Amino acid sequence: MPHRPLATLAVLLSVLTVSGLEPQPTSIPQPAQPVPKSLPAAPEWTQGRLAAVDKKLDGEIRDLVALYQHIHTHPELSLMEVNTAKRLADEMRKTGCDVTEKVGGNGVVAVLKNGPGPVVLIRTDMDALPIAEQTGLPYASKVRVKNRDGVEVGVMHACGHDIHMASWVGTARVLAALKDQWSGTVVFIGQPAEEIVAGAKQMLDAGLYSKFPKPDYALAVHSDPLYPVGTLGFSEGLAMANSDTVDILVKGKGGHGASPHVTIDPIVLAARIVLDLQTIVSRETDPLDPVVVTVGSIHGGTKHNIIPNEVKLQLTVRTTTTGTRDRVLKAIDRIAKAAALGANAPAPEVKVSLDEFTPATYNDIDLAKKCGGLFREILGAESVRGNRKPVMGAEDFSRYSEGKTPIFIYFIGTISQEKYDAAQKPEAPRLPGMHTDAYAPLPEPSIRTGVRTMSLAAMKLLPKEK
Repeated sequence: MPHRPLATLAVLLSVLTVSGLEPQPTSIPQPAQPVPKSLPAAPEWTQGRLAAVDKKLDGEIRDLVALYQHIHTHPELSLMEVNTAKRLADEMRKTGCDVTEKVGGNGVVAVLKNGPGPVVLIRTDMDALPIAEQTGLPYASKVRVKNRDGVEVGVMHACGHDIHMASWVGTARVLAALKDQWSGTVVFIGQPAEEIVAGAKQMLDAGLYSKFPKPDYALAVHSDPLYPVGTLGFSEGLAMANSDTVDILVKGKGGHGASPHVTIDPIVLAARIVLDLQTIVSRETDPLDPVVVTVGSIHGGTKHNIIPNEVKLQLTVRTTTTGTRDRVLKAIDRIAKAAALGANAPAPEVKVSLDEFTPATYNDIDLAKKCGGLFREILGAESVRGNRKPVMGAEDFSRYSEGKTPIFIYFIGTISQEKYDAAQKPEAPRLPGMHTDAYAPLPEPSIRTGVRTMSLAAMKLLPKEK
């Protein structure tokens, strides 16, 4: 998922079940597609293939937008993407792919073979977020479910995964129809549980790289809520951060709120820990070494006049190097235990959830340069930002670099030019970002950009033998 550079973020951990997918709703009018900018003539290789891709896409776009609306209206959350996975599997079978379901949970693997040549993996993520949608769109999600803690929450595709899925299906349709333009194998994967950074590891642990063709390259596209449709950004090298989830159980001695002197108050102790943790960034870390330590949840107590026995803290930690990650996690443990010692309290329990760790995402520089040059030919140099700043958000797409596989993730603009221009004015309100209840991408032009760029990138990496 993209986020503002160096923004603090909370990892959303809900594992939920949602209602099943319903029949496709009636077609809903879409905003007019922006008039494309006049572009300099691309090289002959690009021109010819882009024309063929656009011709095929023109015949598919209406159905792809309908697929997007369907998925958007019926979101499912991490680890419970049962109906979403089934729909994607059905769509991929129609393209002629050899489809395997339930790879690493709800993962989908669809293999499209087309003679000798390299293997390219193209990933989409499938899960949604525990957010109640407030976009006001006619196809807005109204899904509500109980999470694993029994709390009812709204469910929304607030990270653009629905755009990713529609673009993924569209790319498969294009490549299946244009087999005369490329040679090799494409492994399309529908990945579960990206929002809790668990799905990639689950699919790899289930044999993704041993039971299916191992990729020579891995590609992914991601929505960008802060840039207009028809534009694109990417990083060479570091793109996204390490992500760790830490739980701290602060222990005390409960009692009556009117007699705090005979208690050890874990709420006061927890407050001290929350503040002390911020010194890891402000006083223990080089200002040029990005680190985020966010306490996203604090729970303790049941009533005004009762001092509880314990308080629970939930943290998300972001770093960009292995050495810094190790130092920061050790500092969290040290600070929590030192605060307890100072308060004469029992030692707290500090747990780092390794199942919810994902390493930093590093785009392969050569692959990024190759795809970036192609994207400039497709969209025009002025519409491609090849110097996108790394962000402290995390993506388990990084795990597909296993076995030294070059990986590349890029970000496509998804809002109107008018909204973008308005947001650039002094004191204008910020655009709705990822993981917000107001994020509403423009479906048709966003999907077009996703399909055009991903299809051409795959063809570029899978050249037709002469």
